[in-house]
Amino acid sequence: MISENLLKVKANLPSDVTLVAVSKTKPNEAIMEAYETGQRIFGENRVQELTDKYKALPKDIEWHMIGHLQSNKVKYIAPFVTLIHGVHNYKLLKEINKRAKNEGRIIDVLIQFHIAQEDSKSGFNFDEAKEMLEDDNFSLLENINIRGVMGMATFTDNKEQIQDEFRTLNNYFQIFKSHYFKFNENFTVVSMGMSGDYEIAIEEGSNMVRIGSTIFGERN
Repeated sequence: MISENLLKVKANLPSDVTLVAVSKTKPNEAIMEAYETGQRIFGENRVQELTDKYKALPKDIEWHMIGHLQSNKVKYIAPFVTLIHGVHNYKLLKEINKRAKNEGRIIDVLIQFHIAQEDSKSGFNFDEAKEMLEDDNFSLLENINIRGVMGMATFTDNKEQIQDEFRTLNNYFQIFKSHYFKFNENFTVVSMGMSGDYEIAIEEGSNMVRIGSTIFGERN
């Protein structure tokens, strides 16, 4: 079923949209089924689970950290993580830079914005992100590469609200691209949309979607 679901999802995605298969809570066998169907990018939200899977599974997998990341856990994933989606404050960004430097790496990250009407979701607001990028110390962070933005919409059946929140994130991306990353050709990612709302997200400008249950079935 997993390979069938995966092929169905991929067939419906525009060619410029990157699929992150969200494999959190799923066993290695399930990931391998997706891997054997051609999927190479997987997303996890717990550091321990991510490091265990990295050790056990093929080394050409690109691992994305998509969950809430605590500063004291960065060191465990710094040696191998491909992209950290949820950079929700400056302190975390500085810690990622420090650990990346220790590993002799440059780690790709996304700035997470709080676009939902739910306090449980974290992220920068527009002014906080602006302040961070204008801080003199920001240019000293040489071991991180900001690839774009990420955000999660409110969990609601109100399609117009979801559209509006995704539109807001895409607007933030456009503003930050033109003001702060104009000459950075790596700043290209708008990561928004999950199993329940990725089609709306793509309509509103997403080029990276995080899909779990539609591929792997409901969470364990």
